[in-house]
Amino acid sequence: MGITLTESAAERVKTFMEKRGGSVGVRLGVKTTGCSGMAYVLEFVDAVEEDDQVFEDHGVKVIVNPKSLVYLDGTELDFTREGLNEGFKFNNPNVKDECGCGESFTV
Repeated sequence: MGITLTESAAERVKTFMEKRGGSVGVRLGVKTTGCSGMAYVLEFVDAVEEDDQVFEDHGVKVIVNPKSLVYLDGTELDFTREGLNEGFKFNNPNVKDECGCGESFTV
Protein backbone atom coordinates (compact mmCIF):
# COMPACT_ATOMS: atom_id res chain seq x y z
CA MET A 1 0.00 0.00 0.00
CA GLY A 2 2.60 2.56 1.05
CA ILE A 3 2.36 6.09 2.38
CA THR A 4 0.57 8.94 0.59
CA LEU A 5 0.24 12.68 1.07
CA THR A 6 -2.58 15.01 0.27
CA GLU A 7 -1.71 17.97 -1.92
CA SER A 8 -2.05 20.24 1.12
CA ALA A 9 0.43 18.16 3.15
CA ALA A 10 2.89 18.00 0.26
CA GLU A 11 2.83 21.77 -0.21
CA ARG A 12 3.41 22.33 3.51
CA VAL A 13 6.31 19.85 3.61
CA LYS A 14 7.87 21.47 0.52
CA THR A 15 7.66 24.89 2.22
CA PHE A 16 9.42 23.57 5.34
CA MET A 17 12.07 21.79 3.25
CA GLU A 18 12.82 24.94 1.23
CA LYS A 19 13.28 26.97 4.42
CA ARG A 20 15.48 24.29 5.99
CA GLY A 21 17.55 23.39 2.92
CA GLY A 22 19.43 20.14 2.34
CA SER A 23 16.57 17.73 3.08
CA VAL A 24 15.86 14.82 0.77
CA GLY A 25 12.43 14.25 2.30
CA VAL A 26 10.61 13.59 5.54
CA ARG A 27 10.72 10.56 7.80
CA LEU A 28 7.46 9.20 9.12
CA GLY A 29 7.77 6.83 12.04
CA VAL A 30 6.29 5.74 15.35
CA LYS A 31 7.63 5.72 18.89
CA THR A 32 6.36 4.11 22.06
CA THR A 33 4.75 6.76 24.26
CA GLY A 34 1.49 8.17 25.55
CA CYS A 35 -1.53 6.58 27.14
CA SER A 36 -2.45 4.46 24.09
CA GLY A 37 1.01 3.14 23.28
CA MET A 38 2.38 4.80 20.11
CA ALA A 39 2.82 8.28 18.72
CA TYR A 40 3.77 9.55 15.28
CA VAL A 41 7.20 11.01 14.54
CA LEU A 42 7.70 13.35 11.59
CA GLU A 43 11.18 14.73 10.89
CA PHE A 44 13.36 15.93 8.03
CA VAL A 45 15.80 13.48 6.43
CA ASP A 46 19.22 14.48 5.12
CA ALA A 47 20.22 10.95 4.03
CA VAL A 48 18.28 7.76 3.31
CA GLU A 49 19.38 4.66 5.24
CA GLU A 50 20.00 1.38 3.42
CA ASP A 51 16.94 -0.42 4.81
CA ASP A 52 14.52 2.55 4.50
CA GLN A 53 11.43 2.35 2.32
CA VAL A 54 10.95 5.46 0.17
CA PHE A 55 7.55 6.56 -1.11
CA GLU A 56 7.05 9.62 -3.30
CA ASP A 57 3.81 11.53 -3.66
CA HIS A 58 3.19 15.04 -5.07
CA GLY A 59 6.96 15.48 -5.44
CA VAL A 60 7.77 14.75 -1.78
CA LYS A 61 9.75 11.73 -0.59
CA VAL A 62 8.43 10.05 2.55
CA ILE A 63 10.99 7.77 4.18
CA VAL A 64 9.90 5.00 6.56
CA ASN A 65 12.00 2.38 8.33
CA PRO A 66 10.75 -1.22 8.11
CA LYS A 67 9.82 -1.42 11.83
CA SER A 68 7.52 1.60 11.56
CA LEU A 69 6.06 0.57 8.19
CA VAL A 70 4.24 -2.32 9.87
CA TYR A 71 2.15 0.28 11.79
CA LEU A 72 1.97 2.92 9.06
CA ASP A 73 1.29 1.04 5.83
CA GLY A 74 -1.65 2.68 4.05
CA THR A 75 -1.38 5.96 6.00
CA GLU A 76 -2.26 9.25 4.33
CA LEU A 77 -0.57 12.38 5.68
CA ASP A 78 -2.77 15.47 5.51
CA PHE A 79 -2.32 19.10 6.55
CA THR A 80 -5.43 20.78 7.94
CA ARG A 81 -6.45 24.20 9.16
CA GLU A 82 -9.36 24.51 11.57
CA GLY A 83 -9.89 28.05 12.79
CA LEU A 84 -6.63 29.20 14.38
CA ASN A 85 -5.27 25.65 14.60
CA GLU A 86 -3.26 23.98 11.88
CA GLY A 87 -1.19 20.85 11.69
CA PHE A 88 -0.51 17.48 10.16
CA LYS A 89 -3.16 14.80 10.44
CA PHE A 90 -2.44 11.10 10.06
CA ASN A 91 -5.19 9.07 8.40
CA ASN A 92 -4.00 5.61 9.40
CA PRO A 93 -6.25 2.63 8.54
CA ASN A 94 -4.35 0.45 11.05
CA VAL A 95 -5.41 2.44 14.14
CA LYS A 96 -7.75 0.53 16.43
CA ASP A 97 -8.03 3.16 19.19
CA GLU A 98 -6.74 6.64 20.10
CA CYS A 99 -6.31 8.33 23.44
CA GLY A 100 -8.67 11.16 24.35
CA CYS A 101 -6.11 13.89 23.68
CA GLY A 102 -5.28 12.45 20.25
CA GLU A 103 -1.54 12.26 20.93
CA SER A 104 -1.17 8.48 20.84
CA PHE A 105 -2.79 5.43 19.27
CA THR A 106 -2.85 1.65 19.30
CA VAL A 107 -3.03 -0.85 16.45
